Amino acid sequence: MNNMNTEIISVGTELLLGHVTNTDARDVSEMLSQIGINVRYHTVVGDNPQRLAECARIARDRADIIITTGGLGPTCDDLTKQILCETFGVPLVESKAEADALYDYIRGGRQITPNNFVQALVPEGGTVFHNEWGTAPGCAFEKDGKIVIMVPGPPVECDPMFRACVIPYLKKLSDEQIVSHSVRIFGIGESAVDDIFAEEMNAMTNPSMAPYAKECDCLVQVTAKAGSEAEAEAMMAPVIAHVKEVLGDYVYGMDVECLEEAVLPQLRERGLTFAAAESCTGGEVAKRMTDIPGASAVFVGGAVTYTNEAKARLLGIDPALIEEKGAVSCEVARAMAERVREITGADIGLGITGLAGPDGDGVHPVGTVFIAMAVREQTYVREVYMGVHRTRSFIRRMAGNHAYDMIRRWLGGLEITPDNIFSTNRPDLF
Repeated sequence: MNNMNTEIISVGTELLLGHVTNTDARDVSEMLSQIGINVRYHTVVGDNPQRLAECARIARDRADIIITTGGLGPTCDDLTKQILCETFGVPLVESKAEADALYDYIRGGRQITPNNFVQALVPEGGTVFHNEWGTAPGCAFEKDGKIVIMVPGPPVECDPMFRACVIPYLKKLSDEQIVSHSVRIFGIGESAVDDIFAEEMNAMTNPSMAPYAKECDCLVQVTAKAGSEAEAEAMMAPVIAHVKEVLGDYVYGMDVECLEEAVLPQLRERGLTFAAAESCTGGEVAKRMTDIPGASAVFVGGAVTYTNEAKARLLGIDPALIEEKGAVSCEVARAMAERVREITGADIGLGITGLAGPDGDGVHPVGTVFIAMAVREQTYVREVYMGVHRTRSFIRRMAGNHAYDMIRRWLGGLEITPDNIFSTNRPDLF
């Protein structure tokens, strides 16, 4: 199945107008890559029946697996099921179970109108994916050697339905097991990883490996296909061990989504807590940790001290220090980390101050950030320059990554401010 051509058709005029970002295609592609299915085409089409029908015919001729996102709702422009089923000559029939579920779901909150029950129409003889996260069910059918899968467009429905329903459905279609693991990396970029492993990757077929860039870090995806999951795991084990050995301290976790997800269990296992004083990140570090269930076991709290006055009043930093050294400085970042640790009683204090743009401070260029970590023994500070053309969101997220990476390295007894990773003349690392 991993040799099949796959096309994702994202349906919605709002996508073409730029009112909504098409995260569905990105997320679905990523989930498919994790089970060894390659996506060959991404198509975006508006809520127009003629153009959608044309896209469906093109996909039918060039793809083995067609996945649509969007256009499954109750309104007159939600025509994905009708058009796809017409293209393949598959009748639509009402699913009583879905109609009953819609009735129960809707009557509790708003008036029921007849058009809502259009959502209960499903391909005859197909598979229905009940929507636990909204109203419109997803569905799938097979016809003429093609696999057609339709899921709702809202990301809060598309993503969980794809994980819970579509991935298991696709796995059942193959006699072989496809298993994948991601080795997550921070401090070295995708191009550098590719340069290290290019010769090996080009020679590999099964298992295979490939680097992927994320917004502020990257990963190496290792995938194997075998008769059983255990066989696939055995095939991947030496490859994963090799990647970890070569990349060393750059590796921060396996099958995790972000640095904070890797750091939280390490802190919890050791009974340690941290607090954060943030300036240019505006609460980014705190939000990212508290987005994870169980964060209260390790995150004490913090403060967003965006102005010099707030740094002085809330953290007790000497105004003379801020005046002399500047708000964006090693000294102020150090004081922020030490004071928030002292005030909250946390084991670790983080202090972050920098320039997210668009204006500089006359001393440092935009993209300069100082990240400090205070522990009982000492305080560490990183100065990071990310470039004047980076977005504010990138600079904030990258600064947060550095903060969590410093905690991660301290917990592991690793070098916390290695110059070879964070030198300012290595833009390829970011």
